[in-house]
Amino acid sequence: MPQPLTVADFDYHLPSELIAQAPAATRRASRLLHVDAVGDMFDRNFVDLPSLLRPHDLLVFNDTRVIKARLFGHKATGGKVEVLIERVISDNQALAHIRSSKSPTAGSSLRLAESVDVSVLGRAEDLFILQFESPVLEILEQYGAMPLPPYITHTPDAQDDQRYQTVYARAPGAVAAPTAGLHFDQEMLGQLEQQGIARAFVTLHVGAGTFQPVRVEQLSEHIMHAEWYTVPPQTTEAIARARAQGGRVIAVGTTSVRALESAAKAQQAAQTSPTDSFVLAPQSGDTRLFITPGYQYQVVDAMVTNFHLPQSTLLMLVAAMIGLSTMQAAYAHAIAQQYRFFSYGDAMFLERNRTL
Repeated sequence: MPQPLTVADFDYHLPSELIAQAPAATRRASRLLHVDAVGDMFDRNFVDLPSLLRPHDLLVFNDTRVIKARLFGHKATGGKVEVLIERVISDNQALAHIRSSKSPTAGSSLRLAESVDVSVLGRAEDLFILQFESPVLEILEQYGAMPLPPYITHTPDAQDDQRYQTVYARAPGAVAAPTAGLHFDQEMLGQLEQQGIARAFVTLHVGAGTFQPVRVEQLSEHIMHAEWYTVPPQTTEAIARARAQGGRVIAVGTTSVRALESAAKAQQAAQTSPTDSFVLAPQSGDTRLFITPGYQYQVVDAMVTNFHLPQSTLLMLVAAMIGLSTMQAAYAHAIAQQYRFFSYGDAMFLERNRTL
């Protein structure tokens, strides 16, 4: 019997100077570590990605748009608060993380950005339910700050407003960028289209939980944070076409992976009897899908992704695609070669190891 996986299997030491604090000069100027289906590694540049794709391959992007989810203010008692919107649940309500010296209570009020009055309705697990006087998204756009990850130390500026957002972002709702997509510019998208590489979109609103390490020793005990996703009919049709033509489904980012695989899991759960062939159907809803080594991918054949935090669920998802030992070797290689890590860092192109 193999030993159960523990969080220590996904730990590594990263020199702080390898954490990218700003984006590359241009979106496509990053490096690309290519790990093929047998675990061989190649140091490339992101501009090489089109040469690694084949006719009839399908790229699936997450078109979520990052909202300016961070607000600062104070309680009625005068104590300072920092609010990070986690999810907009209706026009005027949101779930939020609140940092303050003492947690606000139900029925209390907050004054944010010296302009916005908010009522605290209560709690939903570790989040606060907030009532705004006008549409949340409008308030955030006017008064909020881009929610840069905790490892980026500068105050968000105009460059972040542009570069911590994909060029194809459409549906507002994420509080963290789907960072693999940050490397694509319109010129590369046009090049891929001319090359015959199809593209499709899913939406998964990335939550702040994406930055949280797994806090239990045994992975089987971890409870995944919930995120809302949708896989529309146009995308399932594009996947069926790619499959019929012998192409691969290549997810751009771990969030696209989770959306596609969550749709597959939801569909399988709804089926009353097994079928010989699996054809993905449109799906939408909340997902807590936790992908770890041993998971059998149903939809995704390869992925573009950035380098992820130690002990994170995203690192475990990568290990499920290429194998734990290959993941560990790839990260050791990237550190030795001084790749840039995390949201503004370099990228990887990972081909699924089908022997796992």
